[in-house]
Amino acid sequence: MRVMKWSMIALAVSAGTTQFAMASSQDDAKGFIEDSTLTSKTRMLYMNRDFKSGYSNPTNGGKSGYREDWGLSELLNYNSGFTQGTIGVGVDAFAMGTLRLDGGAGRQGNGLFASKSDGSPEDTQSKAGAAVKFRLSDTVLKYGNQFVASPVFTTDDSRLLPEVATGTLITSHEIKGLELSAGRFTALSSQTGMYHDSLHLPVANIAGATYQFTDNFVGGLAASDVEDYFKKQYINLNYTFPINDSQSLNFDFNGYRTTNQGDQSKQEGVDFDNKIWSLAAAYSIGAHKFTLAHQRSTGDSGYYYGVDGNGTIYLANSVQISDFNGKDERSWQARYDLNLASYGVPGLSFMARYVKGDNISTNDGEGREHEFNFESKYVLQEGPAKDLSFRLRSAVYRNTSNYVPASGNRDNNDVRVIVEYPLNIL
Repeated sequence: MRVMKWSMIALAVSAGTTQFAMASSQDDAKGFIEDSTLTSKTRMLYMNRDFKSGYSNPTNGGKSGYREDWGLSELLNYNSGFTQGTIGVGVDAFAMGTLRLDGGAGRQGNGLFASKSDGSPEDTQSKAGAAVKFRLSDTVLKYGNQFVASPVFTTDDSRLLPEVATGTLITSHEIKGLELSAGRFTALSSQTGMYHDSLHLPVANIAGATYQFTDNFVGGLAASDVEDYFKKQYINLNYTFPINDSQSLNFDFNGYRTTNQGDQSKQEGVDFDNKIWSLAAAYSIGAHKFTLAHQRSTGDSGYYYGVDGNGTIYLANSVQISDFNGKDERSWQARYDLNLASYGVPGLSFMARYVKGDNISTNDGEGREHEFNFESKYVLQEGPAKDLSFRLRSAVYRNTSNYVPASGNRDNNDVRVIVEYPLNIL
């Protein structure tokens, strides 16, 4: 892995030495206020999970297998410009909150709201944060509260509010086509945790590199060191082969290697050692896309994540309910996407997929699981409500009684209705 990492960076540097831009991003800085943006995102989420096979809802003392939550969230993001000069200075800030529309103590448990001391869900929640940023040429250093999207450290945004990380992140685009990043994070707030380190992150150090070799080929490497937990390495290769103006083939490979470090695995009774990879092949023709994927996990355990962000799993078969990342698991996916723009309805799309996993090592023989997903989405293309989107997601998940995924999910039917409205205020 080390040889591959440095050979990729060396290639990127040699390829990019003649591709420096005449003017850097900082040279074009217009000022702190002049380049400022203020955006909002309103999200309404209804989520219903109906557990089958007599499985009870653990958040309700085992009394019911039914969970239903409905809430509204607002996220305001302010991004200043950079001051002029050799080193530009700026500030990014956010404020966000939720309002519970429905879902009582007997039905909650979908991760939309935190619980009060009596077990009932919170009616409202809010939090805010900020980060200071500095830019030299095309390199930006940001320190403070921020949202992160690295394959080895990602803040999850799958419910009403995103997770928030606290730390330092450096991102550099000095060479055309090459992005380098490095960071150190000391706290991670969950989607319903309003204090700054509700996920109890010790220290996470991350690094990554992505290089655009050609218009159709991108490669990336990333690594992390999460103190007391594990070390991870990640690789991604993505290639698109254009057949003609309306047809193409895409191949996407993702892989992780995780190794134990520290005593946390002993305390939790979990062995983090794992290797997992996925390969997806997608054929696009006009409005249609057909995808086949295979994913395989090996090692002393399944793939573990969460303390490093609940979005830290960039794999083909990580879908609506299951990640298909059990110990020794093999899984296959078939997926179909349809974009109705070609049929005169721009903004309307459909997706259906089926994933099946087997060969899962358990204490009681082979475990198996399978999941069917359906999604329909419509985005308004024009008018005062442009970009307002409506999305319906549905999943049917089943597994054998001898296998309980790390997420704790068992047989259930999952339905979600998501309405989002992004707005550029400044």
